[in-house]
Amino acid sequence: MFITRRKWERKGLQIGLLGLIFGSAWLLRQTQGAFVLELYQGITRPLQMFQTFPKEERLKDARVLELQTQIVDLENQNKKLKQLLNYVEKEPVASRPIPARVVGRSADNWWQQVTLNRGSLAGIKEGYIVRAEGGLVGLVASVTPNTSRVLLISDFKSKVGVTISRTGAKGVLRGDSSAEAVLEFYEKVPNVKPGDVVSTSNYSQKFPSGLAIGRVKSLDLKKLPTSVAKIELFPPIHSLDWVTVYPKQENPQPENSPQSEQSTTKK
Repeated sequence: MFITRRKWERKGLQIGLLGLIFGSAWLLRQTQGAFVLELYQGITRPLQMFQTFPKEERLKDARVLELQTQIVDLENQNKKLKQLLNYVEKEPVASRPIPARVVGRSADNWWQQVTLNRGSLAGIKEGYIVRAEGGLVGLVASVTPNTSRVLLISDFKSKVGVTISRTGAKGVLRGDSSAEAVLEFYEKVPNVKPGDVVSTSNYSQKFPSGLAIGRVKSLDLKKLPTSVAKIELFPPIHSLDWVTVYPKQENPQPENSPQSEQSTTKK
């Protein structure tokens, strides 16, 4: 009798399952799946809301970070401009420089030239001298009403007559398309050592004397036909932002300057 009751219980369970299956199939057919779709949406809607909320938060956080970055950048620019204007105001009115910002620079000629946001309308002319924090940057090569193109001292074509401040040894500084330059001395064995400061020479006809340029990094006294030195440039040529533009100032030509220096340092 116990075995018979177990058989009926199994058959009852099977009949119940079959009834549930047929009933579900009939319900799907009658409602064309609307009930199942509503049931699915009811289950997944909270999950979708949960997924959407973090996405919106991430977008909001990204926008806040963007605005914070812009604020920091504007604050830094404002600080630099204030420092530059304070420096300009301390200069004599007759020789007061023109502040300008670097607005153009190509990756192909990064070390050769930059474009400034001020031109002839601001009083800038070809041959004007460009300086930045640290010293000499370059020379204005061409001008439009609103822009100026600057030939940097790091350009291969740039040549600057320079002197060693400690000893007076002189030579020509040539650009090396990097944060360093090459100094070719007039003397075969100049009185120079690493760490000596380099500035523009009083023999130069394009730059006033005494403008800081850099320091001697290394020496090659065996180089032919003349000794050379690697010069670490003071101005941040690789990351120029704000600069000051000065009118060209003529240096008085020394009467006893060597003829070779006069002919070579017209730069």
